[in-house]
Amino acid sequence: MPDRLLPLFPAHPGGRSSITCEYRCGNACAHPEANDSGNEYFGDVVKDISRRRVFKAGAVMAAAAGGFAALSGTAAAEPLQKPRPRPVPGTDFTPVPPNKLDAVSIPDGYAQRVVVRWGDPVVAGAPKFDFTKQTAAAQAKQFGYNNDFVGLIPQDPLGTTNLLVVNHEYTTEVHMFPADQYDPANPTEEQAKIAWAAHGLSVLQARRDPIHGGLEVVPSRYGRRITLDTIFEVRGPAAGSKYLKTSADPSGRQVRGTQNNCSGGVTPWGTVLSGEENFDQYFANSDKVTDPVAAARLKRYSIGSGASTRKWERFDKRWDVSQEPNEPSRFGWVVEIDPNDPNSTPVKHTALGRFKHEAANIKITADGHVAVYSGDDSRFEYIYKFVSKGKYKPGNSAHARRHNSALLDEGTLYVARFTGDSPAAEIDGKGTLPADGEFDGTGEWIPLVSEDKSFVDGFTAEEVYVFTRQAADKVAPTKMDRPEDIEPNPVNGRIYAALTNNSDRGAAGKAGVDEVNPRNGNKNGHILEWEENCGDAASTRFSWRLLLVCGDPKAADTYFGGFPKDQVSPISCPDNVAFDRHGNLWIATDGNALGANDGLFSVPVTGPERGHVKQFLSVPVGAETCGPVVTDNLVLVAVQHPGENATSSANPTSHWPDGGTAQPRPAIVSVWKKGRFGLPGRIGER
Repeated sequence: MPDRLLPLFPAHPGGRSSITCEYRCGNACAHPEANDSGNEYFGDVVKDISRRRVFKAGAVMAAAAGGFAALSGTAAAEPLQKPRPRPVPGTDFTPVPPNKLDAVSIPDGYAQRVVVRWGDPVVAGAPKFDFTKQTAAAQAKQFGYNNDFVGLIPQDPLGTTNLLVVNHEYTTEVHMFPADQYDPANPTEEQAKIAWAAHGLSVLQARRDPIHGGLEVVPSRYGRRITLDTIFEVRGPAAGSKYLKTSADPSGRQVRGTQNNCSGGVTPWGTVLSGEENFDQYFANSDKVTDPVAAARLKRYSIGSGASTRKWERFDKRWDVSQEPNEPSRFGWVVEIDPNDPNSTPVKHTALGRFKHEAANIKITADGHVAVYSGDDSRFEYIYKFVSKGKYKPGNSAHARRHNSALLDEGTLYVARFTGDSPAAEIDGKGTLPADGEFDGTGEWIPLVSEDKSFVDGFTAEEVYVFTRQAADKVAPTKMDRPEDIEPNPVNGRIYAALTNNSDRGAAGKAGVDEVNPRNGNKNGHILEWEENCGDAASTRFSWRLLLVCGDPKAADTYFGGFPKDQVSPISCPDNVAFDRHGNLWIATDGNALGANDGLFSVPVTGPERGHVKQFLSVPVGAETCGPVVTDNLVLVAVQHPGENATSSANPTSHWPDGGTAQPRPAIVSVWKKGRFGLPGRIGER
């Protein structure tokens, strides 16, 4: 690829490569959406209700509780003030311009270091990585493939020593093996087992260098690989369900492995939650299932017919739905691991529902319960919340971890319905702002199930947990534009969700626009922000607005929180989100539709610079930006699938991170500011 900077606002040729689409999500965008339910939008059901009156009532409640207006310091419709003479703390850096360099590009005055790459040792005794001579036994001790979520858990008050937890979302076999060794039509059993070992998670210990900056892995007893062969305990109300029982596990209480782990979250008690996302693509032969009810359930989760891409069903019947029809129901959960205890058994939490979880992140309610937010990352799917029955116990002792983990096994699961406050005629599908100057409104959390009580007609509680998508279809939630990472802001208390894109919005026979998904053919995505009533995560009502409508700032259909569009970085396809200690939102992108490499962006969410998007870094050719962690002194990103726009390993389009003629390897990168006297400085401060 040419080593050149692109024009600031390039053309829009499209994002992901065909290889990424095939191996990451089974070409989901090339197939009909799984959600073909005819649930009506709430706004259509209650046309006789004035949405504007409903929103104003909600806005009054939110303001009385310290809602949007109180938190931002300016009323929603108030004209934007002039930008501050100095940037918001944490965002004071020179933006990186859009580019197509085969490198991690960072701002002037910053430095970087690769922390760990695919094949590096994780467990004691791991052999040195050899691209041409891989084995399953070696991969089971080495850092896995396609790193996504990154969790950093400090082990001392200064954050010098940390536990580093990383998801390995999926494998791309045509890039993992030499081209003369791998035949996609006839993989070997050993290659399949290598891929099983390359999935899952890695746990490492890493130290921040207080002198030179950066993060480096150190040998430790905490080193651990979790793979598709690791035993998981099934917990919660669906444990032992008849829908989870297989010939290998007639109890329905133990699952072998986790797969397609996308994003996740670090819990307040020091464990990690990880979402099982595009699990459907690994299974074969759903077309051989003749029972119409079972077939409909498989279809709603996009379980594949015919042979799978990877052909794993040739080596283990659990991937063949015609032989093990319940095996797909054992994936699609939120899993929890305890990195503090290398001998602990990881858990699949069934009370949080089964769908394509992008992530799971926690906010403690006003009275001490645990709320977990999660998005179902597919076109026209939903946003969910779980609120625990029991109360959180502060601390990260072994006792506190056990107690708090158990909270995720009892509670109430909700799905979200969003209502706009503007007349439907003002939402034209072109991104034109309505008369009140914002895309905003109110919403409600609709209960689906609580312990053994179902709130969905025609569904038992067991069925709601295992077939959550179909149950949610029945209560008319809002079909969203691929809800991905959802996280609470620790400073202002609001919740932020990345809606990555949905090119089918408004297409013939598909759901049309609404105020929370306001663009037809939405190829660039948007950022949603909401405030639970009274600021309480246990509330069943909220008010919302769009912070960003992403894309080329020169395009009429973009919006940057009201900030002047000629002063922002272009941003496309938001995926993962994170926050710094100032409460600034950091956004990682996936599938940039503006023609440049993906990147990491900062944006203040309050005050006069609300919406001021600035690009902090970009990742190499063909790569996706994942798992951002932003501390005072360090930024971590997972560089996933570098060079994945190549057809095979025979013609690599990237040689990152090792350079020369090396094969590309997914890796974690640490970035820090070069300060005075050779010491690291603060991120985003001059």
